Amino acid sequence: MTPLPIYVERFFTERLSNQLSASPNTVDSYRRTFVLLLKFARDRLGREPVDLLVNDIDAELVGKFLDHIESVRGNTARSRNTRLSAIRSFFGYVAINEPGLLSHCQQVMALPAKRYEKRMIAYLEREEIEALLATPDLTTWFGRRDRTLLLLTVQTGLRVSELIGLDRRDVHLGTGAHVRCRGKGRKQRTTPLRKDTVAALSTWLEEHNGADDQPLFVTNRNGRLSRDAVERIVRKYIALASRRCPALRGKKLSPHSLRHTAAMELLHRNADSTIIALWLGHESVETTRIYLHANIKLKEEFMARTQPIDAPCGRYRPDDALLAFLEGL
Repeated sequence: MTPLPIYVERFFTERLSNQLSASPNTVDSYRRTFVLLLKFARDRLGREPVDLLVNDIDAELVGKFLDHIESVRGNTARSRNTRLSAIRSFFGYVAINEPGLLSHCQQVMALPAKRYEKRMIAYLEREEIEALLATPDLTTWFGRRDRTLLLLTVQTGLRVSELIGLDRRDVHLGTGAHVRCRGKGRKQRTTPLRKDTVAALSTWLEEHNGADDQPLFVTNRNGRLSRDAVERIVRKYIALASRRCPALRGKKLSPHSLRHTAAMELLHRNADSTIIALWLGHESVETTRIYLHANIKLKEEFMARTQPIDAPCGRYRPDDALLAFLEGL
């Protein structure tokens, strides 16, 4: 019998941190998955997590756990699949180190991801961007910080994790102004800055003095902003901006929507998909295709170039009863 705590600890310290050099965000996501899974197992099996065995976490229990986080916790199918991915990774590690548990691990790893309907991405149009950036009160310290943060995000398309991870030294405002960040997979990338973004950052850095290794955007106690803090900032100004811009009302927007906005701005200016992928730090150009699907203006432009079909209107009607049945399904 193999104690579960031994392999959970080794998975996080040896596998994720040492062997894979996983990012802090990945480690935190996996950690939250296992906290939820172990609490669920404790409630179902009546034993504390420290007393569990690897065999106790079988395919049946994991399947019930995934159903639980959807039905009770309200997680989306996408979040469910993220949790499953973490669990699969753990059991893949156990299988390598404990051949006797290979069959057990394979059963868990064989659990399928759940298919889900991919929604159209949410982003801001030009008038909505202007309304958002005009909302912060520039007479206050918080307002100046928040406007600079929003402007930088809309222009660069940085992920929230990349944004809050920026230090003062990551911003270069001289010739060839750019911001440098560490993205997914610990990949370094630089993104050029527009003149208006440079001006805003220059004013902010001058107002908020500090050492080069200090966070670019800070709390009122000079601490680094959290992901939740950025989400609150975005929600706050979206709500305020919707008062002057009715188009914002009813839109489901998040900090990631600002990243989508940066991509759509590039696409509207005829930027190639490869450039957009490099700009956003996408692993593959294929990821950028979601913006092509979402761009209704681009579709309308191409539709305007097409010629109407010179053919009589009508609908095909099968003359056979069985064919009619199949056509009607």
